Amino acid sequence: MKLSGLEPLVITPATNFVNVGERTNVTGSRKFLRLIQEGNYDEALDIARDQVTGGAQILDVNMDEGMLDGVEAMTHFLNLIASEPDIARIPIMIDSSKWEIIAAGLKCVQGKAVVNSISLKSGEAEFLYQARHCRRFGAAVIVMHHL
Repeated sequence: MKLSGLEPLVITPATNFVNVGERTNVTGSRKFLRLIQEGNYDEALDIARDQVTGGAQILDVNMDEGMLDGVEAMTHFLNLIASEPDIARIPIMIDSSKWEIIAAGLKCVQGKAVVNSISLKSGEAEFLYQARHCRRFGAAVIVMHHL
């Protein structure tokens, strides 16, 4: 699989491990959530930068929080990342359970991103729409299996 930010990331069967930076996820980091809620995007960018310098090969960005305008927060944060070459050099994983946030994120990323995730829970037609949309933007997709 080939992903990219400003630089390529090639994942092969011989790749043992891919390090995903998860600290830019409002559902997994209280500090990051607080910074985003306060509009402190400079410090939020510092967290992303720390993830990259710490060895992250992919940066997971999630803005799924009920008190946030997730579309606006994702758009703003990803646009800021795009202007920071030291962060934007690695691929972005757009992580959301809400399609509108994913769609907004796809419009902002450079290179070939990863969408986490889409599924058939809303039906086949919606799944196909989302999959085609991701493909148009050149994104890799994680598909969730629902029983």
